[in-house]
Amino acid sequence: MFILVTLFILLSITQESQIFSQEKVKKQNVDEQVQSFLKSRRGTWQDMDVPESDGKLLYDLIIEHKYKKALEIGTSTGHSGIWIAWALSKTGGKLITIEINEERYREAVANFKAAGLSEYIDARLADAHQLVKELKGPFDFVFSDADKGWYKKYFMDLAPKVEVGGCFTAHNVSGRATSEAGFGGTAEFYKYVKSLPNWETTVNNDGAGVSISFKKSLK
Repeated sequence: MFILVTLFILLSITQESQIFSQEKVKKQNVDEQVQSFLKSRRGTWQDMDVPESDGKLLYDLIIEHKYKKALEIGTSTGHSGIWIAWALSKTGGKLITIEINEERYREAVANFKAAGLSEYIDARLADAHQLVKELKGPFDFVFSDADKGWYKKYFMDLAPKVEVGGCFTAHNVSGRATSEAGFGGTAEFYKYVKSLPNWETTVNNDGAGVSISFKKSLK
């Protein structure tokens, strides 16, 4: 009986070791493919895509906080989505990303495949004005980079679906948008989210300006 138990334990350890090794190799392969793809495309992202520094910021936020349930509003051709999904490939998560323009959507899907990240991304061709309201969540990470005049509405629709400890980020929130004299969609959004006692908001200006809001409590 003792021998059988010992053999069973050794077999379980061997199987777990094999699974761990396979996962490690898979992650290394993903890293290599993403890095190679991003290197080949460096300096070519133009169609409303984020700069590399902002992509790295999103990646770091997800890794640091181990986020798994991500939503992106405004896929464009996929640069930010690649950084988000790359991080999620390490945390065991998945990204839902929404794009209304069919040409950009198709290019993004091709880019996700070329980067080796398709299995970590649920790319949807849809109007975010409507779909965001319909998504049930919950989410622990959101990146908004669509029509700026709708930022506040996107946030209001999603805030109840973001988990405590989760993060809502928004692109192109910097400069005048964060000043007292700021106007326009990004300024309206920024002033609103800054006024909420259960959210803590800062702005990273290393790239094109990313507001970072952490949900501290339900109310």
